[in-house]
Amino acid sequence: MHAVILAGGRGVRLRPYTTTLPKPLVPIGEEYAILDIILQQLRAHSFDRVTLAIGHLGSLIRAFVNDGSRWGIEVDYAEEDKPLSTIGPLLNFLDRLPEQFLVMNGDVLTDLDYMALLAHHVSTDAPLTVATYRRKVKIDFGTLETERGRIVEFVEKPELAYGVSMGVYAMSRETLEPYPANVPFGLDELVLDLLARGRAPAAFEFDGYWLDIGRPDDYDEANRCFDQVRSALLPNAREKTPLGAVS
Repeated sequence: MHAVILAGGRGVRLRPYTTTLPKPLVPIGEEYAILDIILQQLRAHSFDRVTLAIGHLGSLIRAFVNDGSRWGIEVDYAEEDKPLSTIGPLLNFLDRLPEQFLVMNGDVLTDLDYMALLAHHVSTDAPLTVATYRRKVKIDFGTLETERGRIVEFVEKPELAYGVSMGVYAMSRETLEPYPANVPFGLDELVLDLLARGRAPAAFEFDGYWLDIGRPDDYDEANRCFDQVRSALLPNAREKTPLGAVS
């Protein structure tokens, strides 16, 4: 069972936390790096091989994870020398990947069942399966609708809900083979191209715990609530791996 973790971003939105650390290594609950939690989860869901796509401060990630043996996972690396967006890095090492595999961002905290996502993807024979979450957004203003210069509807500070990508995907190697390597290529471009060709991706709807640690507010929230969600995120937690540990 193979997973790809995208860990090459610069983490600009999370500065100053990411000034000296890559985003996957920022600490959660003063105990674990995000990447430590992800690797523990993947092993608990029977994944035994991981490719880490690294770039910015990638040497720190290599030093922290090494060969993955402390998690019982075989880890290899793919290093990008320029930003390649979400899908672009995968196109440079397709030959290392099995026909069906998991892809996820290296800054996601969730209790999603990764194996169930991959099994759903295989069962639907979809070209791509996106884990989705209903994100609620509080609007701080009264919203209104107008027709011919007249207000016809008014709602005071509504709460809207949207289906969003969780940053976790199941993919098929065959889906990616037509695209050129070593050029930036985003998930949005892949989805739009698949839709244009009549190959609609599948959705795997999820209603558990999920946070994308991409903004300071979300990072602070993850630390505030970590004690409450620890058992869901790490039901079989082993002793933490210190951020300075190098094998």
